[in-house]
Amino acid sequence: MGSMVIQIDPGNVDSGAIVKAAAVVDGGGLVGFPTETVYGIAARVNADSLRRLDLIKGRDSSKPYTLHIGRVEDVGKYVPSIGLRAAKVMKNAWPGPLTIIFELKGGDIELQQRILGGDVYQRLYPGNSIGVRCPDNAVAAALLQAAKYPVVAPSANMAGDPPALDANEVLDRVGGKIDLILDGGYCKYGKSSTVARINKQGVEIVRGGIYSEADLKRFSQINFLCVCTGNTCRSPMAEGFIKKYLAEKLDCEVDRFGDMGYKVASAGILNMEGAPASNESVVACAAKGVNIGSYTSQPLSCRLIAESDCIFAMERMHQARAVALSAEAADKCVLLADNDIPDPIGQRQSVYDKCADMIEDAVKKRIGDLIL
Repeated sequence: MGSMVIQIDPGNVDSGAIVKAAAVVDGGGLVGFPTETVYGIAARVNADSLRRLDLIKGRDSSKPYTLHIGRVEDVGKYVPSIGLRAAKVMKNAWPGPLTIIFELKGGDIELQQRILGGDVYQRLYPGNSIGVRCPDNAVAAALLQAAKYPVVAPSANMAGDPPALDANEVLDRVGGKIDLILDGGYCKYGKSSTVARINKQGVEIVRGGIYSEADLKRFSQINFLCVCTGNTCRSPMAEGFIKKYLAEKLDCEVDRFGDMGYKVASAGILNMEGAPASNESVVACAAKGVNIGSYTSQPLSCRLIAESDCIFAMERMHQARAVALSAEAADKCVLLADNDIPDPIGQRQSVYDKCADMIEDAVKKRIGDLIL
């Protein structure tokens, strides 16, 4: 029996065709469908569907399949804890031609096993990691959103053969072996997605594709910004301590963590541009192995806020000023510590030393809590 083919317009997706295709997938059938890269074969994650898929593709059953999702926010169903770097990459690259390999840790493993069941977990999370793709194609998104169960979707071809770029090529490669083909025309890129693994050291390309290494480096850089009043004591100290503890967490030299995709800066709500860090702040930091002797201040600006992924304010008034300056700050500006860190300006060295202790403790907690 041949595969049924349904013509579908990506610019005006027929909901009836999508409902029919999703019912086939949910019932254990296989559906060919377009993405922006190549055509895929949608299959429900269960033993029978995946066994059939392995046979059609001539693929080793131990080789993992990539989960496909119809909305970016659906990733939270499968990866409960998403770090700053992964979130930044998703923001820049999804929906789009990128498969991200997420590594699960600790309680998230037990949580997903409990939610999905042991068999589904084993098939989706080999080595407690999962590959996820969110295609940028209206037909693909509609199908994946309509399916009731987790869906994997390898390319519509035998292992080792060129991928199918339109419905006719799907018919040539796997026609009669799958149940239904959604003919959404030619794929935009005609090339496989990039596959990348994200961890604290950076983004590692596992398989080349549409996005280059330079693209992913640009997509994944994390920018921290510390804010105080004049940017001559508290925020430069916070910047120095964040650099120190980031380097320790990443197991690299302070001058190298920038190469690993991190940038740390600081600014003040007053315009004291070019002023040096106070002598007392320099001394307090030097006692803890942090050098801010060459620091010069800069004013907080909309540009700095826009460029930052995480903003640490020393006091609530600094947080309020950042939000007043740019509404974009509301979702990414938080207090560095649980409470305001008092301004030591004009006081004796011991007050600066105590302030440095407070900032160091807060930074350790913040950096320790971050899932990088």
